[in-house]
Amino acid sequence: MSVHFRTELRDSTEQDRAGESAPLEADCEVAVIGAGPYGLSAGAHLKAHGISVRVFGEPMEFWAKKMPEGMLLRSPRVASNISDPARAFTLEAYEAFARIEPSMPLPLDTFVEYGRWFRHQLESHLDVRKVARVDRAQPGFRLLLEDGEVVYCERVVVAAGVESFRRIPAVFGELSPLHLSHCYESREVRKFAGARVAVIGAGQSALEWAALLHEAGAEVEIITKNPHLRWIGQHKWLHQMGPISRILYSQHDVGPVGISRLVAYPKLMSHVPLRLRDKIRTRAVRPAGARWLPERLATVKVTTGRIVARARMAGDEALLTLDDGSTRHANHVLLGTGYQVDITRYNFLPPELTRNVRQQNGYPRLAGGFLSSVQGLHFIGAPAARSFGPLLYFVAGTEFSSRELVSHVARRRQQSR
Repeated sequence: MSVHFRTELRDSTEQDRAGESAPLEADCEVAVIGAGPYGLSAGAHLKAHGISVRVFGEPMEFWAKKMPEGMLLRSPRVASNISDPARAFTLEAYEAFARIEPSMPLPLDTFVEYGRWFRHQLESHLDVRKVARVDRAQPGFRLLLEDGEVVYCERVVVAAGVESFRRIPAVFGELSPLHLSHCYESREVRKFAGARVAVIGAGQSALEWAALLHEAGAEVEIITKNPHLRWIGQHKWLHQMGPISRILYSQHDVGPVGISRLVAYPKLMSHVPLRLRDKIRTRAVRPAGARWLPERLATVKVTTGRIVARARMAGDEALLTLDDGSTRHANHVLLGTGYQVDITRYNFLPPELTRNVRQQNGYPRLAGGFLSSVQGLHFIGAPAARSFGPLLYFVAGTEFSSRELVSHVARRRQQSR
């Protein structure tokens, strides 16, 4: 198929909406949906390889608008680089450009600005509009943009992150939206000053939110089903053994001793039997907080080994009943309950398309090149973690995902000539 860039408004006929008609030529070879770290990295690698690509979305939008003010990245600095082919657009390169002193842990605002600086290498290949719908248009895809414009492409790479996957347990269904929020949907911390806030969960997001709320003047209680709080890197001595530590842990620092080394090789992980791969994945990312949090949470009330059995409104407050019968009144309940990948929750993927994607509990089953069972449809980032391991949950996975994707696309390109 020859490829050239053209974008035109088309009549939205019923036949078009069903994806039954297809153009003779595509506007681009690859469309990447999402402009977070994975989308930006994939776009940079594809462009450098001479593959016509368009990346759709506002750069770093989720990080800039849905993560709390004052947040610090859990990942090591070396694992916070967004991958580019020449390894020239590193975090250190941005800090030098912006004349910022390197820091560890890395502030969220620095990371957001780094991503926005990284975007400039895409130039005209970045389109900040959102994709409203993706349909098959044999032999490729038809993308309907938010303003009604239509774009055709040969391949679609979904790099849309985890915002759509927020896990909200049903027990909180009776609470007013004004009194309930998820860690992944709010940036404002100071608005809770003076309020009683119940934070549910014991992972990094829950614990960091609790620390930030406490420091902003809120009265905070952490409620978790775990018997105790866990901390990343609590066995410090294992990280201070020079060459031995480098054997035990990868530079990405995802997972405990041994597992950290294994998950650093996603291609190898893809060949591990699914049942064992799932065990490794869940062990590597079990709920835990970064090592700089215990001191900040020293005076915060923590209730462990308890779950919320019922949540309801009592006047203008949330009333939580725990499984031991005790109750808590809160002005607000903040859910640090993580996310559950389910690609059917991407609102731009219609049921007609997702029903043809082979899945495992919401995760797409992916082959080499992150290719799904729908020819030409790829998934990178968190949706790829069940096929390639937990590194794909983190920014550190952008290098493997981009290189694997480009290798696949270039190979198929060569075969079609």
